[in-house]
Amino acid sequence: MSNIFYNKIWKDTQNALCDLIAQEPNPETQKPVKDRVAAFQFLASFYIKYLQVFRNIERCYDQFVHPQKRRLLKQLLELVMGRFLEIKHEMMQLELSDYHYFDDVLVDLKLTPNDVEIPIPKYFIYDNFRTLKDREHFLDQLLGPVEPDTQVDEVPMTVEQAIRLIQRHERARQGRLRARFMREIRQQEDADKNVEEGHKAQTNDEAVTLLQTMWRGLTTRRQTKKMRQEELVWLGMVPSNLHHLVQKSNMVKLAQRVEAIRRVTQNIYEQEYQDALIKVREKIRESEGPDMRETMQDQIRQWFVECRDATGKFPDYPDEDAGGSAAIFKEKTPEELERELKEKEEAAQKEKEKKTGKPAAAPKKDDKKKKKDDEPEGWKMSQSVFLDELREGCHTFDTVWAQRDEHDNFAQRHDEEIIKEEKRAEVEAEVRIQVDELLRQELRNLKIAIDKEKVKRVAKKKGRKGKKGKKGKRGRKEKDLTPNRTLISLYEELVLAGIIKKCKKTQLSEYYGEYSFLGTTLRQANIEPQPSLSDVRRLVAEYAILPLGSQVVHERAPYIKSILLAGPQGVGKRMLVHIICTETGANLFDLSAENLVGKYPGKDGLKMLVHMVFKVARLLQPSVIVINDCEKMMKKKIPKTDLTDPKRLKKELPKAMKLLRPEDRVLLIGCSSAPFEAEVKPLCSLYQKIILIPRPDYSSRNLLWRALIVRFGGQLTQALDITSLTKISDGYTAGHIATACKQVLSDRRIAQLSRKRLVASEFVSPLASLDPVYAEEEEAYKAWYRKTPLGRQKALAMEMEAEAAANPSGGKKGAKGGKKK
Repeated sequence: MSNIFYNKIWKDTQNALCDLIAQEPNPETQKPVKDRVAAFQFLASFYIKYLQVFRNIERCYDQFVHPQKRRLLKQLLELVMGRFLEIKHEMMQLELSDYHYFDDVLVDLKLTPNDVEIPIPKYFIYDNFRTLKDREHFLDQLLGPVEPDTQVDEVPMTVEQAIRLIQRHERARQGRLRARFMREIRQQEDADKNVEEGHKAQTNDEAVTLLQTMWRGLTTRRQTKKMRQEELVWLGMVPSNLHHLVQKSNMVKLAQRVEAIRRVTQNIYEQEYQDALIKVREKIRESEGPDMRETMQDQIRQWFVECRDATGKFPDYPDEDAGGSAAIFKEKTPEELERELKEKEEAAQKEKEKKTGKPAAAPKKDDKKKKKDDEPEGWKMSQSVFLDELREGCHTFDTVWAQRDEHDNFAQRHDEEIIKEEKRAEVEAEVRIQVDELLRQELRNLKIAIDKEKVKRVAKKKGRKGKKGKKGKRGRKEKDLTPNRTLISLYEELVLAGIIKKCKKTQLSEYYGEYSFLGTTLRQANIEPQPSLSDVRRLVAEYAILPLGSQVVHERAPYIKSILLAGPQGVGKRMLVHIICTETGANLFDLSAENLVGKYPGKDGLKMLVHMVFKVARLLQPSVIVINDCEKMMKKKIPKTDLTDPKRLKKELPKAMKLLRPEDRVLLIGCSSAPFEAEVKPLCSLYQKIILIPRPDYSSRNLLWRALIVRFGGQLTQALDITSLTKISDGYTAGHIATACKQVLSDRRIAQLSRKRLVASEFVSPLASLDPVYAEEEEAYKAWYRKTPLGRQKALAMEMEAEAAANPSGGKKGAKGGKKK
């Protein structure tokens, strides 16, 4: 794709973004929306439109080579990302559910399910590529002697199983020898029989004719089969490539190579831009700096004279906090400036008195209650922290880039005129500070000499220093238990102890799952739909990957510091943890009970471990702290056979989590296959968000079979009935399907694929040896989720809706009367 193409995309996207911002309701003047469905439709349309803008800006930022445009694009990208995450939380609070279904909105907007897939910004990795590579190399060096690269998978077996295995192989060896011996005897008998009957051997011509006949028949059958397949493809009966859902085409690979080349160009242009910043600044300082200094001095001295003529005395020089002499250069008369300075002094005095005086009286409870009753019921959009800056970004685009003539910048290198404007302002600010110091002293001398004024030596900054020791509300601060140790030594210790682990490189797109097309229809029929794996993928991106990857979003968007991934075995909980680390470049800390056995014993050792983990996690953010089988930490009773002591972190971990702040990109992730075994209250108080991962539905299983068969070396053909496999695997998870594929597609079976194609019956036996997710287990997960805070709120809201539907004429009074009873 060309620079012109991406410039056009950016321009169209900016127009769409400006339209969206113009449509944003003002929370102060917006009328409450009483219809919950209408409110959700309004939010969902905004969410999808912001997501489309986010997708296009991310694509532009990834492929733009112009270094100055990329800075504005990154700012807009993070702001749009934060805005649609705000809308996501609005939808969650409105529907009291983490899962949302947009199928009807997509139809209205003429979009496909792929359009609501959240793209992961590539700059999370590419902007820190060198740092991540160095860290990975250091980690490999530390793990080298501990974890060898070549690991042999050992299958555990009893002595009896081993003996039977040896017996089978010995019997097979003897059977092969016997078969070969019998084949030789039979061949000899056939040869003797032919001699006795007087059969003549074939001539060369006869043999060649027979071979030609057989070969022509084979090639004709192949050609006929190929023609039949081409006709079916032309009629649209079968896809042209059975692997199209799980493998990239050659054109896609070519496009990815072009994108990689443009990223290399980005780095070259960025280095040129950095060099230009230094050169232009030095040039302006040398050529324009002296003129700036003289002009400023003349203007300020003229201001001294004008003020004395107007007021009869020399003015007070503006303080540095007020902008210094920059306040003089604003278009104001000396009297207006004098008045403004006095107003600032009075405001500062009032603020001081307010702090030392008594606090204002709190409003009465009756007034609060009355105000609350006066407020109309219904949904209103919350105030956004990103909209104002989004408007500024759009204004910057309109004023700087929209109408800029770039016909002579075909290669899209940096624009030197923009650099000059920025650096001229920097040099001017630098010169102004020097001029202020000089003329402040000159003004003091003038006041002493002409006004005969005794100028007190004001200890300007003393009062400010007093603020340093000011006592007030102290935030909880963690005591540093390792003040004399370097970060590298702490990191090395945690790696060698097995706490910091290397994550498996896995992309979010490799977590296969199809979109749920019946979500809205089922909800309209008052049936709560089962979320699909596509919904889980979107939630992980919204709650974990996007906030962790961007510092701006993490600090200002709704703050999430812990997530619980719950679901049956094999749904991909640990895979999602590795995906989060891969997509954000995060460190992985494993605080699972089985990983801590025999490490950092005692109470002091445990405190030291938690301190080191959170200290390193904050200093090397983003970081992910994972706890597998986290429900054991919150169990009432631990079996005596469990020697891992899973309750070790029950007290220390919540204390450490309370010390995290929005600027700390640290995420705690718990994985649980049996959350119903834990106490609900402490588990939900530790984990802020709960993502319940279901077993895959029909469409997701169909995609999983195709993808996993290809991943393990198999081939998709017409002989392989994927539909039947999808049917019979109902209740099985992605882990079960992967296990079945791995067992069937051995090295020997893959070598036979050219002669013997895969069939569905081969996968039945391995699948039958695994236990599926039974209905009772699935119901246990649903019952547990209904006990969580969000589940209870949802159940209560549904009860209230049912009561309102049953008694439409009741209104508020009936509800209050029911409470009194």
